[in-house]
Amino acid sequence: MKKVITYGTYDLFHRGHYNLLKRARELGDYLIVGITTDSFDLERGKMNTCNNVMERIEAVKATGLADQIVIEEYRGQKIDDIQKYGVDIFAIGSDWEGYFDYLKEFCEVVYLPRTQGVSSTQLRQERPTVQIGIIGTGSIACRFVPEAENVNSANIVAAYNPNRKECKTYCDNYGIPVCADNLNVLYDNCNAVYIASPHYTHYEYAKSALEHGKHVLCETPFVFEKAQAEELFDLAEKKRLVLMVALKTAYTPAFGHLFSLLKSRVIGDIVEVNASVTTLTDESSEKLDSKRIGGSMSENACFPLLPIFKFLGVDYRSINFYSKMKNEVDMYTKAVFRFDHAIASFQVGLGVKTEGAMTIAGTRGYVYVPAPWWKTDYFEVRYEDQSQNKKYFYPFVGEGLRYEIKDFVASVLSNGSHFSKVSKVENVKMAEVQEQYIKSVNLYRI
Repeated sequence: MKKVITYGTYDLFHRGHYNLLKRARELGDYLIVGITTDSFDLERGKMNTCNNVMERIEAVKATGLADQIVIEEYRGQKIDDIQKYGVDIFAIGSDWEGYFDYLKEFCEVVYLPRTQGVSSTQLRQERPTVQIGIIGTGSIACRFVPEAENVNSANIVAAYNPNRKECKTYCDNYGIPVCADNLNVLYDNCNAVYIASPHYTHYEYAKSALEHGKHVLCETPFVFEKAQAEELFDLAEKKRLVLMVALKTAYTPAFGHLFSLLKSRVIGDIVEVNASVTTLTDESSEKLDSKRIGGSMSENACFPLLPIFKFLGVDYRSINFYSKMKNEVDMYTKAVFRFDHAIASFQVGLGVKTEGAMTIAGTRGYVYVPAPWWKTDYFEVRYEDQSQNKKYFYPFVGEGLRYEIKDFVASVLSNGSHFSKVSKVENVKMAEVQEQYIKSVNLYRI
């Protein structure tokens, strides 16, 4: 029996896919089809898939051409599969001509002609797009545009900055067609808004965009008052709009897997979470401007608040804050939470440096996520018996913003039915913590 194997993503399954599988099937007596997993696609930086792996498997099954389907999960698997299944022929589309010649050491390699005039890329381009206008043109906005280019259906169409000169420079640098003179011009050209303006302006810009019927992706920190957060989410729900906070850690593959593992009790009951986010910042930086809600808490607290609320819930009993101040701005703050069943703490700093790791302690073991843990791509589950320790590696591609952009676009295109990685109540609680700190509730200066 002559065995043939081929691989693909098979996203938005179309006539070209069918023809390629048919040609591969005709090369032998038994066809094995390898289909990439969602996580492997992400590892390769492929953010444009529209169908999940189960949908893609079902599409290939429906052709009746595959005798066997295998899941491709890692680089180098093709060699393993060829040897494991005794493959005689490796077949792939001609657009890969020469790329897989290294497999000739293990089997015959055949490059098959592709069907002209149809491709998944073309079909994706024909799908509806999210036309995004950007408010604010600072450093994070400069990272946003290149990251968005990796996400299908995300189209940056306009930008606005009250400083017209800065806005024009930004638009020229990134090829953005509309440099908006005012917000109305921005709104006229988009159906969604990414807010990357200074922290203290988020509330007004988000409210304005929602009132004008625009979906909103807002940078962190979201807002600094619980009532403001509730108001904005209520407004979004009333208008059936997507309101999402760009807390990138929540959208990374590794953090999602870490959450699932902890909920499955791999370390037993969680009794403590501790995380640190500190940097040494120029004291002339706007991040330390007391008149604009600057400081360590406003700049960095949202990151450790994410795992605390995700892993322990939002029903904390109390919080105490301990801050080192300079010019009425916190250069370093430690917060300690008391829950009924656990404790949590975090350290944030703009003028003090600590180890930027995260640990989660449980009754059976603990999780260690090394610095910088907020760019989670690796973590380790550790036990008393070290032979049981296990390391987990996941992709963190580029600046990491593409993961949140992908989820935002998916949510907009699905009319808000896409699962939100950070819930309304979690975002509201984060604003509540910021408000308590600003009002000096249980704040102790050191």
